[in-house]
Amino acid sequence: MDLVLSTSTKDQIQGLSKNLHDIYEEKLVVNKDLTRQLVSFQANKQTPVYRWFKYKEGFSAALIEYLLEKTCVRSGILLDPFAGAGTTVFIASRRGLDAVGIELLPIGYEVMKVRKAISNGGASKVRAAVGRWLAETPWRQENEKVAIQHLKITKGAYAEDTEALLAQYLRRIEREGDPVVQEALRFVALCVLESISFTRKDGQYLRWDHRSGRRAGKNTFDKGKIYSFEEAITNKLREIYEDLGQPSDLFGTNYVEARGHIELIKASVLEALPGHPSETFDGIVTSPPYCNRYDYTRTYALELALLGVDEEGVKALRQAMVSCTVENREKQPGNWGDRVEEALDAFNSQDLLQAIIRFLYEEKAANRLNNNGIPRMVRNYFLEMSLVIFECARVLKSGAPLVMVNDNVRYAGIDIPVDLILSEIARKAGLAVEKIWVLPRGKGNSSQQMGRHGRTELRKCVYIWRKL
Repeated sequence: MDLVLSTSTKDQIQGLSKNLHDIYEEKLVVNKDLTRQLVSFQANKQTPVYRWFKYKEGFSAALIEYLLEKTCVRSGILLDPFAGAGTTVFIASRRGLDAVGIELLPIGYEVMKVRKAISNGGASKVRAAVGRWLAETPWRQENEKVAIQHLKITKGAYAEDTEALLAQYLRRIEREGDPVVQEALRFVALCVLESISFTRKDGQYLRWDHRSGRRAGKNTFDKGKIYSFEEAITNKLREIYEDLGQPSDLFGTNYVEARGHIELIKASVLEALPGHPSETFDGIVTSPPYCNRYDYTRTYALELALLGVDEEGVKALRQAMVSCTVENREKQPGNWGDRVEEALDAFNSQDLLQAIIRFLYEEKAANRLNNNGIPRMVRNYFLEMSLVIFECARVLKSGAPLVMVNDNVRYAGIDIPVDLILSEIARKAGLAVEKIWVLPRGKGNSSQQMGRHGRTELRKCVYIWRKL
């Protein structure tokens, strides 16, 4: 009976998906300017300042420049409700716009906070302090240590001598008198944690190198070079010192100088956005978490532990974030704004989405999913994104664009056209769908999905919506 139900629902999904694709076919435009490198952190690797902290899920500074030009956002206030490490916020400020960034994850907020302090007149004293630490290496003379806080999943992440030097470095920071310098030097340590550890960020979890000793005899993963603390910290100090001394660029300002005002908000977008007045922003450029099971509280566990987040704090963060992992539970409505009922109606009336959710629950009942949390995650993701989209539409000025970077996903052999479903919800929120830019090269589905259901290339897209 379950098989009959699932097959019937699957056929319905294919029909509804084709109908929705036909509606938006003319809006789906392959944009050859958009490479996977541009629409990711990769293009930041050689960009001064933006290369300091490797925020894997972020997009490049060059992409934000491109998007602001193409959507003609040249003045006013720009919002990024999923600010991450702040690329959108700082590019906007550098171009003379005021910018607001909302971010819940402490590591993203910390990166933005340090950069804001540097860009608001702190560059010279931070550069002087970094130069002094490069010349004097004061952590080597530190005898006292501070304990390195660990989470359960980060214990044993560093070699013993590496952890000892990291502890000395952190203790020496406490002897610096200027809070901005203290934060900047701690930020340097945050930037090198992955490179000095036995771990590598790998989407849904931290992957452990065989040299860690975990699963002895069974673990063959080799992350490549593991840097010594001395090499990693001096390389990063030198990089920051050099970047802070960069001459002016073509925009008449350097990479760290702020021209527009920056406001940073550490909160869930679901709680923070309803507090903003309607028709406030002249544009929104953002990339929300994807519906891909990635758990930022695990991949950034080293950084969260160093920032003092404990086990309970991690669990709270995971539940507060927009649902994108199988561990997310349904959120209880709080102050989710005046358009909640409209958003819920748009969510409930999206036939393709509801058919997909129904299919996934049928697959769960038939014990055909590799994780039973997938149906709940997919449902909650689109429900919460509906709320976010309606709130974004409310706070945008008339004629202002909303640009969103997102990926399509696949579960149980079903392609989920995130781009089309969210665009249909955006239309109901009062946003015109101008274009859905498709990257020339998509992404493959997981090896597990390919093994069971065959290979499918999934669209990677940039949506261009505009407030009517």
